[in-house]
Amino acid sequence: MRLPRLPSISGRRVKIPPPAVLALLYLALIVLGAMLLKLPFSTALPLGWSDAFFTATSAITVTGLTVADTGTVFSPFGQAVILLLIQLGGLGLMTFAALVLSMLGLPIGIAHTIYLREDLNQTSVPDLLRLVKVILRVVLLCELAGAVLLAFVFVPEFGWLPGLWHAVFHAVSAFNNAGFALFPDSLSRWATDPLVNLTVPALFIVGGIGFSVLSDLYRKRQWRAFSLHTKLMLSGTAALILWSVAVFVALEWNNPLTLGAFPGIIDKLTVGWFQAVTTRTAGFNTTDIAAIHDSTALMFMLLMVIGGGSTSTAGGIKVTTFIVLLLAVVAFFKRRSTLRAFGRSLGVEEVLKVLALAMLSLMALMTGLFIIMLSHDGHFLDLAFEVTSAFGTVGLSRGATSELDDLGRAVIMVLMFIGRIGPLTLGFFLATRVPPRIRYPSGRIYLG
Repeated sequence: MRLPRLPSISGRRVKIPPPAVLALLYLALIVLGAMLLKLPFSTALPLGWSDAFFTATSAITVTGLTVADTGTVFSPFGQAVILLLIQLGGLGLMTFAALVLSMLGLPIGIAHTIYLREDLNQTSVPDLLRLVKVILRVVLLCELAGAVLLAFVFVPEFGWLPGLWHAVFHAVSAFNNAGFALFPDSLSRWATDPLVNLTVPALFIVGGIGFSVLSDLYRKRQWRAFSLHTKLMLSGTAALILWSVAVFVALEWNNPLTLGAFPGIIDKLTVGWFQAVTTRTAGFNTTDIAAIHDSTALMFMLLMVIGGGSTSTAGGIKVTTFIVLLLAVVAFFKRRSTLRAFGRSLGVEEVLKVLALAMLSLMALMTGLFIIMLSHDGHFLDLAFEVTSAFGTVGLSRGATSELDDLGRAVIMVLMFIGRIGPLTLGFFLATRVPPRIRYPSGRIYLG
């Protein structure tokens, strides 16, 4: 298939790769979202252009970092705009468009299929269309079920209309791993509520595990029949959840500002469960993130960098990327030329891809942190935490984002955008093979 072309400029035609088109569409949506949020009836309190653009960027990248309280600054219309941006950003623009076309019974064009394939990281058109149908079922089922369950919590406290709106907003925000909440303290007032602590994590775990994995689970339903990607995602996600919960509870058990503030063991475990599993993707909090120990903050930063699954609503370098890096280390010490997992092997090409992604991610994080520290003299760990949260599109904050100047905010916005769009562009160029015209003799260097 040929790539789409721009109209002729000075007799020349310019090819635009699908990821670049997607990035431009996301930028256009950020601008449109900021303009909608600046409308007089979108806010209950004054809102500057900087705050509007930051909020729109955070919503479309499903990050959740805020500089204006969503529940008090924005009117119901403004909150609805944010929710729509979250839904578009979480599912992906091309996926959302495909869902609309499918519901209307309209065919999906070739150009749209190219963009959709890049957006969902798929290679086969039949698999692509099958995945879109699975996404439609999963989105409708999960967000509707989540809203119904959360309504049992919010309706008795806020009344029918406000309660239902709170339920819908938080269900959509949770499934899309956005972390936006309508309360200044996120979900802290329901820190020990069993329904909130089961429903919200279930939503962002399902949304963050990846639609390709959900499609595999729906169609095959047997471990032996699952693809290697599905097996790695399920086992990796389970291991990360168990590890993060155990370490967080151990580190914060006696901290009087976090888990130590809860008297009962069950309450501590409940809060520990929620805060540990939300760290990789969603960005909700039921305890004060600024009060956690420095060691816990470092663990959270690692989890935020790892993120969720490919073709999901989560960010980060992705769980499978992290697993391949670990497998590469194991293969090196065992003197193997290939990586092995679940009876399958991975070649050098996969290792090069994850190394490139990991290196570019590290460079983005270090560059962003360096620029912010040039203009803002804050606590190093707090700034590093905000930068990592932005790049991982998580949304957890230790309070430094609201203190940044315009340059700092711009850096955070760029990092959120790169964290959401960057892997698409990187994947496209990694998948583009250019045969070398010249071959050079091998050389030797000393490492380590």
